[in-house]
Amino acid sequence: MSIFERIAEQVVAGQAGEVKVLVDQALSENISAEDILNKGLVAGMNVVSEKFKNNEFFIPEVLVSARAMTAGLDVLNPLLAAANVKAKGKVVIGTVKGDLHDIGKNIVGMMLQGAGYRIVDLGADVSKEKVIESAQKENPDILGMSALLTTTMVYMKEVIQGLKEAGLRDNVKVIVGGAPLTQAYADKIEADGYAADAASAIDLAEGLLD
Repeated sequence: MSIFERIAEQVVAGQAGEVKVLVDQALSENISAEDILNKGLVAGMNVVSEKFKNNEFFIPEVLVSARAMTAGLDVLNPLLAAANVKAKGKVVIGTVKGDLHDIGKNIVGMMLQGAGYRIVDLGADVSKEKVIESAQKENPDILGMSALLTTTMVYMKEVIQGLKEAGLRDNVKVIVGGAPLTQAYADKIEADGYAADAASAIDLAEGLLD
């Protein structure tokens, strides 16, 4: 079994300590950080994503695997930055104002990071002003908004309107998700896409940026 397969296997198994050891070992064998990322960490998270889609993995397993992937990324990130390795895209995510639920948002962020995207997480209870400021500063490819309450999901429309008024709407793809949302609601507020879960959020991101 190659070192990449072993890294991927330990990501799937959620063994953060093992992942870190194997990443260090791969680096000591002069394997590039980019190869370790794509053929090891991302490959492992792709398996996790598939298992999640097929109901073989549930949220606790995904979180444990994502932590293991992050342990490897922590080692690689400085090297990737130094080597100017380009992420697939940059995604700003947050739960909208008035809503403190962030487990779903966190999983989407981890899965997207595992798929090779750079994530800027604004946290929960995020105001329209904070989103606009982040869109100006970070120049993301995608803005992801989440809500778990029917009372807060209506705020997403305000954020999209705010992006329009700031002249930023055409520069960024807006995707939305969360338990009370539907594709019909996403269409109504003029979002670019809706994802029902973390696995479909990755497919959606890839489709929008192709």
